[in-house]
Amino acid sequence: MRGRRERKEKDREDKGRGRRLTGVKLLGEFEEEEDLSEPLPRDRKWRREYQERVGWGSQNWTGETRMIWDGSRIGCVYCFGWPPQAVRRRAVAICLVRVCGQQMAVSIDCGSSETFSDDNQITWVGDDELIQNGESFTVQSTKTTLPQYLTTLRAFPTRNKNCYAIEADKGSQLLVRASFFYGNYDKKSSPPMFDLQFDGNRWTTVVTSGDDLVYYEAIYSPKRGSTSVCVAQSFPNMVPFISAIEVRSLSSDMYGHVDSNHALFLRRRVAFGASDIIRFPTDPFDRIWIPAVNAAGFTELENEASLILVNLKDNPPKEVLQNAFAAPNTSIIITLGTNLPLTSVPIYMNMYFSEVTQLSSLDKRSFKLHINGEASSDELVPPFGVAGEVFLSNFSASSNTTFSLEATPDSTLPPLINALEVFTISDALTDGTHTTALQEEFSVLGDWQGDPCLPAPYAWDWINCTSDVTPRVTALHLSSFELSGRLPDFSSMTALETVDLHNNSLEGTIPEFLGTLPNLKLLNLADNLFIGPIPTSISKNSQLKLVITGNSELCASDKKCKTSETNKRSDDSTNSSSDDNKKSNKLPIILGVTIPLFVLIWIIAGLFLIMHQRRKSATIADNNNAVQNGGSKMNNNNGVGQGQAMNFQMVGQNVMNEFKVNIQDQDQDHNQTQHGDQMHDHDHDHNEV
Repeated sequence: MRGRRERKEKDREDKGRGRRLTGVKLLGEFEEEEDLSEPLPRDRKWRREYQERVGWGSQNWTGETRMIWDGSRIGCVYCFGWPPQAVRRRAVAICLVRVCGQQMAVSIDCGSSETFSDDNQITWVGDDELIQNGESFTVQSTKTTLPQYLTTLRAFPTRNKNCYAIEADKGSQLLVRASFFYGNYDKKSSPPMFDLQFDGNRWTTVVTSGDDLVYYEAIYSPKRGSTSVCVAQSFPNMVPFISAIEVRSLSSDMYGHVDSNHALFLRRRVAFGASDIIRFPTDPFDRIWIPAVNAAGFTELENEASLILVNLKDNPPKEVLQNAFAAPNTSIIITLGTNLPLTSVPIYMNMYFSEVTQLSSLDKRSFKLHINGEASSDELVPPFGVAGEVFLSNFSASSNTTFSLEATPDSTLPPLINALEVFTISDALTDGTHTTALQEEFSVLGDWQGDPCLPAPYAWDWINCTSDVTPRVTALHLSSFELSGRLPDFSSMTALETVDLHNNSLEGTIPEFLGTLPNLKLLNLADNLFIGPIPTSISKNSQLKLVITGNSELCASDKKCKTSETNKRSDDSTNSSSDDNKKSNKLPIILGVTIPLFVLIWIIAGLFLIMHQRRKSATIADNNNAVQNGGSKMNNNNGVGQGQAMNFQMVGQNVMNEFKVNIQDQDQDHNQTQHGDQMHDHDHDHNEV
């Protein structure tokens, strides 16, 4: 009973998880189970084989391809199932998941420091940790339903260009969208124009609007391990700004009809008959499908298919196929709006079709694509319950080019279309300029992102570049940039002609590679903290102008550095000896002064004592003479007293003589020491570099 109850509870839990969580559960378990780029086999034997391994739930699926979002991955979920009566009253849904490539989803709210999720379950992050230059502003829009990510922006009144760098897999397929909402942030009521760039390539000229959102979208493959989005001032007194940046990774085979060395720039993406914008999570790649405006009175149709199978490389979401525009009758053509520029450019166009109803044997819907009135495709017959696609590439067109769908003579139903994408194709993408090792070593330069030289003339402010297709850096102007530490190795920058690094805090020895740069003509290292000898490759280079003033620890050669070091040690030793002599010479002075004073005090004390004894003896003698005769004792006492006084005087005289001798010796030694110090000082001045 307990096991049956647990199974019932598990069945109830499984039923409540729903279709989306089914795919999420299986993503980690079966992400590499099968390569399902082709439709799964439909035979019952195959289904039963996988039933126990991946079947569960009661979703009554009969066959479907689903895309699910799992944080950072896109999973392709293929589900097949049977009704409960087919499998012992319990429905079985077989869902096999494969990962369609590592999914990247970055959404940057420029000018903000907050992180939040919007109504489309998209997580936005502020840009305060991504870029240091520029100023943050809050827009002054009168719109009441403005999305949060459009309420702030970052403006760039300084530098030629300002870039955001975003990590990405080299060679991956990216969708990058840049959004601009002016909103009178500067209270000037003057929407600016400026250039938009990516990875050193020109993208477009941004034409902002007063109170309307303007966004641009590109699809391309980065040639390095990151991608950059830049705005550049291209018109005087017009300050570039940006509101949001979104980066999404696509499947590698999407939009594969265009060479990966070119980018696709979106001109139009619409869903015909849709009532709302379609994007993530409905479209897992977060493409924005705008509902088409029915200005020509087309018939709006709703797809009757309960399931639409999408097995196209460009992976349109099935939701854009659930509605369509159709001409009122077979004699009416559908002319497609393209939003192309006035001048002719290479284009890529996708048209998506799916029949909206199950046609009888008497009905037929067939049509052709016409370009400028001429048939340019085979007969198109949209399938029911399945997505179809017609693409146009390697073709140049402009806003004057007409694209239309016209019914064939034997068609009983008018043409229809479900969705449309139109792109222009860029020139060949640049390989870019190699970034310098200086940015990795010096954090103050880390804020300079994007390509150093491209597109011309938007190089970084502190470098000069050649005008080659693949430019090279010819000058580094980094004076007063607060650089500190040792110079990194940038010997690969062999086109350098000028390296100006003066007035920084660079330290250590001057790198040898600077003397091997073949085109270097000016090397300014003044006012730094360099030490040691100047490399001979630099000092003997007659073509090089070297400036090294303000580096007190530098010397002309290694030999002179050693000589200077030896002299310094000698000076240190002499100074130490002199100090010792001075200390030893001070000792006799101290003793010569202290001892005589001590003895002198005793002599004076002794003299007072003798005089006192004499007076006392004389008094006693007088008294004794008055009483009796005892003069012999008096004479003896006087003899002793005089002897003691004489001895004291002799000791005092000897001490005073010693005191005079010590003072004379000290003066002679002191004079000799001063003379020696002067000689050493003279030698030291003579050897100083």
